[in-house]
Amino acid sequence: MDNGLSIKSDGALDLLSLGALVHRLDPGHIPFRRANECKIHVSGGEFNVAANLAYCFRMNTAVASAMVNYPIGELIAERVRAMGVKPFYKEFKHNGVNGPNMATVYSDQGFGVRAPVVFYNRCNEAASFLKPGDFDWKTIFKNGVRWFHSGGIFASLSESTGELIIEGMKAAKQAGAVTSFDLNYREKLWNIWGGQKKAVEVIARIVENVDFLVGNEEDLQKGLDVPGPEVAAKSKLDPSTFFGMIDKVVAKYPKVKAVATTLREVHSTVHHSWSAVAWINGKTYTAPTAELHVFDRVGGGDGFASGIIYGLLSGESPEEAVKLGWAHGALLTTFPGDTSMATLEEVRAFAKGGSARIQR
Repeated sequence: MDNGLSIKSDGALDLLSLGALVHRLDPGHIPFRRANECKIHVSGGEFNVAANLAYCFRMNTAVASAMVNYPIGELIAERVRAMGVKPFYKEFKHNGVNGPNMATVYSDQGFGVRAPVVFYNRCNEAASFLKPGDFDWKTIFKNGVRWFHSGGIFASLSESTGELIIEGMKAAKQAGAVTSFDLNYREKLWNIWGGQKKAVEVIARIVENVDFLVGNEEDLQKGLDVPGPEVAAKSKLDPSTFFGMIDKVVAKYPKVKAVATTLREVHSTVHHSWSAVAWINGKTYTAPTAELHVFDRVGGGDGFASGIIYGLLSGESPEEAVKLGWAHGALLTTFPGDTSMATLEEVRAFAKGGSARIQR
């Protein structure tokens, strides 16, 4: 199918992600100020894509990241192995007192009209120290990598992480890999060292090397400094705002061949209306709308990204790839944690209009 992307037919790795590994503490529906216990989820926007593709979609994936030699690092490394993702680590030694650390994300689930709350402890984070030269890209790409992925959360961590993404993107392009970037604009993170002005400057240099962008209209406006359309969307599920910005995005970044995002109307923490849209090689695609009963909303966007990437890597039509991303993102919200517990068969069934009837 003509999707405008020159995807290699084979390679030792279907996808390589570059980003920070984190652990998320989740007290469930209890706010942290009253919490007595937490579950631990291993996450990272870039890692989640590699993990989903390995576990659910049975692809060969890897992650390039920082790793610290202390118990939290060991916990995270074990979960990376359990998801079937090959690691390429820059190793850091913990001093026993204040780091370097593997970042902590705190995220309660909210309930009903009470929204989830997310905050961070990224103090002395090992991943923020990653810089150009830390990875031997020539060796990593030697046996073939079909797709290279990174994102705006990693870019926001320090002045050196964006430069490392650019280095990785250039190595990926030289090796013949498709490149993708999830804008994932996080105002709290960028405000630490320069705000939106710095974000736009850094991301612009990254996107010069990107084939496939993931991001909603807010990401496009704040991360790319692309003005919004004159016509406002009628609802959160109305794709007109997103599609109305694509011409401006492509005019500013003509090397971009595809842009995709999820659409989500939040009725309550446990009831979302869910859809997805994409612009691929000049054509627009819209997924159906599903009414979701949400168990854990974190990671749904990464679930969508991994599903659509799987579809494109597998030679599916752009329309089918969007549906696979939509279906996988929807299913991911029905599991605890940030990464997939779905099977490929479940994703394909839902993408074709499957239901929650009991399977016997």
